[in-house]
Amino acid sequence: MKINFQPYGDSAILINFKQKIDLVINQQVVQLAKKIEQVAFDWVQFCIPAYCSLTVGFDFKKIQYEDAVLKMQSLILSLKTEVQQPILKEKTTRILNIPVCYNDEFALDLNALSQEKQLSTQEIIELHTAKTYHVFMLGFLPGFPYLGILPKELSYQRKATPRTKVPARSVALAGLQTGIYPSDAPGGWQIIGKTPLPIFLTDVKNPFLFQAGDQVNFHPISKHDFQKIEHDIAHQTFNWQSIYG
Repeated sequence: MKINFQPYGDSAILINFKQKIDLVINQQVVQLAKKIEQVAFDWVQFCIPAYCSLTVGFDFKKIQYEDAVLKMQSLILSLKTEVQQPILKEKTTRILNIPVCYNDEFALDLNALSQEKQLSTQEIIELHTAKTYHVFMLGFLPGFPYLGILPKELSYQRKATPRTKVPARSVALAGLQTGIYPSDAPGGWQIIGKTPLPIFLTDVKNPFLFQAGDQVNFHPISKHDFQKIEHDIAHQTFNWQSIYG
């Protein structure tokens, strides 16, 4: 496990793992982030996992960069055996079951994608919902989950000209990734559906629906069910436990 450290500004460490998109590498990143949170160093200010790197912010009034790196190296050594275990087998891994409506009203690019890939829209939906995805990281927008890895049959490039506004909660794909826009925003991913679930909430302690390391299953719903879930959420009667596997 080759890891290097570098300063990231004057009060953060960028911990670089092998630079490739890979489930095992990302599992190591996520497990190190979890370990740092468990140890709860009083000088750690934030911990942000990405595909193959981890950014750790520190209070420079309490610890110097070199000492913080030594602490991180010590943690990594303690995880040397543990991080080899597949994250999919961890009992603490959350599994989220996300409803998606693939109706034309929401699936802005589904028909065009169907023609380009020479697959029926139903085949695309079946492929998209057939596997469990790993949350590699959150980014781009607050709470935007980068999920992978898509079936190779669905791999497709981003739009040459991004939309100026993608509706919030749109489910999209690009390359071998799929994701969900948490809010209205410009974007160039291919839109194939929409979830009724809010992905980012501004008025709660833990505003993000997803966390790095989560496992995600999509399942198709009708427009009627979509509207019912929206209604239940608006009236605070939705059973949030129903989405956790």
